[in-house]
Amino acid sequence: MNSQQGRESKTLNAFTIDVEEHFQVAAFAREVARDQWPSLESRVRKNTASLLDLLDEVGVRATFFVLGWVAEREPGLVREIAARGHEVGSHGYSHRLVYEQSPAEFRLETERSRRILQDASGQAVLGYRAASFSIVRSSLWALDVLVEAGFGYDSSVFPVVHDRYGIPGAPRGIHVRKTPAGMELLEFPPSTVAVGRFRLPVAGGGYLRLLPWAVSRWAIGRLNRRDRMPAMVYVHPWEIDPDQPRIRGTLPNQLRHYTGLRSMRDKLGDLLRTFRFAPVVDTLAAAGFSVPWTEPAPAQRNGPASR
Repeated sequence: MNSQQGRESKTLNAFTIDVEEHFQVAAFAREVARDQWPSLESRVRKNTASLLDLLDEVGVRATFFVLGWVAEREPGLVREIAARGHEVGSHGYSHRLVYEQSPAEFRLETERSRRILQDASGQAVLGYRAASFSIVRSSLWALDVLVEAGFGYDSSVFPVVHDRYGIPGAPRGIHVRKTPAGMELLEFPPSTVAVGRFRLPVAGGGYLRLLPWAVSRWAIGRLNRRDRMPAMVYVHPWEIDPDQPRIRGTLPNQLRHYTGLRSMRDKLGDLLRTFRFAPVVDTLAAAGFSVPWTEPAPAQRNGPASR
C-alpha cells in the first residue's frame, strides 16, 4: 500500500465502515420488514468491494464493523476484508436497536455475531458498534454484555442530541468508561466539534454527505490541531451507491438517506488523501490506549477459515 506521508495532520484518525445492506437502515424499518430482507436485491458485496479498492488506492487500512446477518451470507466478503489488511469489528447481528432488545436477546445476538465474524475472518474481534448508535442512557447495560463477551472497545455512544440516538454530555474523546456493573471498556465516540454550548456531529455518514467538503476538512483539522484528538469517521457501503433501489419512506428519512450519494465516493477520496487514517486498534494505540486482548478465535490459531 502507499505511504500516508504528506497528509495534512500528523494525528492518526480512525476510518470505519458499517457493513450493512441499503435496506437495513433504521430509517426504513417501518417500510421494510426483516422477513423481506432475503428477497431484496443485495448490493453490499459490490459496494464494499468498491470501498476496499478505494482504500487500496489511497494506502489506508480501516475497521469494518460487519453486520452478522451479512457475514453469515457473505463469509467470503469478511475473509477478503481481513486478507486485504483491515480490522474486522462487530455491528451486531440483526441491526435491531439495542434499546429495543432485552439484555438476554442482546447477549445472544452479540455472541452469535462475534462467533460468525471470528470464524470467517480468522481475527479476534475486539470492537463493537451498535446499530444506529443505540447504546443510550436506557441501554447502558449493554456495555456489561460487551465486556463479558470479550470486546475490548466500543464505538456506539454518540455524545449528541438526536431523535434516535445519543447521550448528550458524554465525553467527546477516547475514554475508559465504567459500565453499570463496575467493569471498564474503552469508548471511542463518533466525532463532534464543540461550538459554544453545542456539539455538532461532523465526521460520519449523512453528515459527510450533507455538509460541504470544506466543512468536514475544517472540522477534522480542528479536532486534530486544536482539540488534540483523533477523529472517528464512519461510513456505510450504500452511501457510495447512487443507483440503489429507492425505498418510499417519510420525506425527512428519504432526504437523510439519498442526499449526496453521487458525490460521496469523491469526497471520501479527498478525505482519505488529506488526513492520516488507520484501523481503530491502531488509532487507539497511537493515542496511548491499550485494547484489552482476548483469546483469538480458533480460526486465527490454525490459519484463516477456508469454508
